[in-house]
Formats: sequence, structure tokens, C-alpha cells
Amino acid sequence: MDINDVRGLGSIFALIAFSGVIWWAYGSSRKKRFDDDAKIPFIENEEMPAHDANDRSK
Repeated sequence: MDINDVRGLGSIFALIAFSGVIWWAYGSSRKKRFDDDAKIPFIENEEMPAHDANDRSK
């Protein structure tokens, strides 16, 4: 086994890992969770006070 065999096995492993990540990310069982997570930046946090642009006391 020489270095080219190791490189070939590494490439195959990387392709399998990449395919697994794609399968996991686009699986239909996780669609609702990812849709909910995508809305997180747009949800107003009621615990935090509203930012006042005129408040320069800080």
C-alpha cells in the first residue's frame, strides 16, 4: 500500500462523509426543525429591552 492508495481511500471516505451530511441536512424528518431554527433571528426577545438609538449613556 503506497501513498496513492491512502489518498484514494481518504477521498472515498470524504465522499461518504459528505454524502452523509447532505442526507442528514436535507432529510424530510428535520425540515420542520430547520424551518423553525431559520426564523430565530427574526423573533423578538421580550426579555431584552428595546434598543434606543438616542441612548448614548453607555
